[in-house]
Amino acid sequence: MNVADSARVASALEHLGYQQTGRPDEADVIVLNTCVVRQSAEDKAYGRLMSLRPLKESNPNLVINLMGCLVGVRAPRELQKRFPFVDVFSPPSDPAPLVAYLTQSQDRATEQAETQARFDWMDELDSFGYLHLPKTQRGKQVTAFVPVVLGCSHACTYCIIPYRRGVEVSRPPEQILAEARALVEQGVREITLLGQIVDRYGKDEPSYPTLAALMRQLQALDGLERIRFLTSHPNWMTDELIDCVAQEPKIMPHIEVPIQAGDDAVLAAMKRGYTADDYRRLVARLRERIPGVSIATDIIVGFPGETDAQFQQTYDLLAELRMDVAHLARYSSRPGTVATRNLPDDVPAAEKLRRFRALEALQEEIATEIHARLLGQTVPVLFEDKSKARWRGRTPTNKLAFVETSADLRGQVLPVKITWTGPWSMIGELAEAA
Repeated sequence: MNVADSARVASALEHLGYQQTGRPDEADVIVLNTCVVRQSAEDKAYGRLMSLRPLKESNPNLVINLMGCLVGVRAPRELQKRFPFVDVFSPPSDPAPLVAYLTQSQDRATEQAETQARFDWMDELDSFGYLHLPKTQRGKQVTAFVPVVLGCSHACTYCIIPYRRGVEVSRPPEQILAEARALVEQGVREITLLGQIVDRYGKDEPSYPTLAALMRQLQALDGLERIRFLTSHPNWMTDELIDCVAQEPKIMPHIEVPIQAGDDAVLAAMKRGYTADDYRRLVARLRERIPGVSIATDIIVGFPGETDAQFQQTYDLLAELRMDVAHLARYSSRPGTVATRNLPDDVPAAEKLRRFRALEALQEEIATEIHARLLGQTVPVLFEDKSKARWRGRTPTNKLAFVETSADLRGQVLPVKITWTGPWSMIGELAEAA
């Protein structure tokens, strides 16, 4: 989501006549887009922000914009007092405060009028949308993220997102379709639809289509090769959505659906709304209805009160289900959340790390085994970019594959014969059919 938000800000600034620079000391405007989902991310944001202060002191005309979840959806009075050298505070997904600040600083009315005319494109979508990729990405970017649900109203007890990104809001389908069409015209071949719980798209607006119906509309776009979506929630993974993935050729058979813990008492304390057996049944349903599907999950270790026995339940569940990907995190207390208010963070840091490493080692073993099954097989790969001598791309099931060639493969879907596999990626060669 932050990658998508940053692209929108870059596009907005280019409409105002700015161009990107890789050096902060050359910049007229610096945007720091922040994440606070864990304490380590928040600490990193504060550290980076303070590193910009000397630049502001040496160049008072420099505009510094703090954006994202560190600011949140409420007025940032505390941040304004703490960081007086910051000129603009922007909530997540919204470039409007920065645009307003920069346009108001123009001296002449004619310049203001010209700037407003440049920015009329924003009204064609919404305040979160953009029609143009940043110039550095245009014609080169093969994949793009398109937010469809902003905010979240589910409020798991550990999660700060509802407090920082606000309540759940679905974007109008016509705006999503217009944005996707514009991206495809600029060379994008794969679009990933985003939402904190993406399956809940349209739940707040009865006139909107479901996520499955929206994706069926999107796949009619000429030039769009692939559609993905994340992140799902077990409670909202409907049969309609599963059938849509199984039936539609442009919708990739890769599902991101977190479990977070394998113990029912921990799941209840997290307010997840399902049991471990519910999740088992969902995984079985996905694998039965979508042959060859890959499934990614999220797991938090060290949630308040989690015992060794409860952690073992999580370990055993991951060993049983053998997921393609497991995104792992150590529990981090977040201010304002139900867990922080009501539950002591009582699992020692060393024990959190031990549990994290145990799952990490298990998942490496599982991923190695799953990838090894593809050795010698030929799979379609959408190539995105080149790293040194190798082109990088992904299979329909979102597995990373590299091919060494001097040919320009960007944006092409080509058959690749897999010649080497590891836990996190694969290497192959272009099949003769290419």
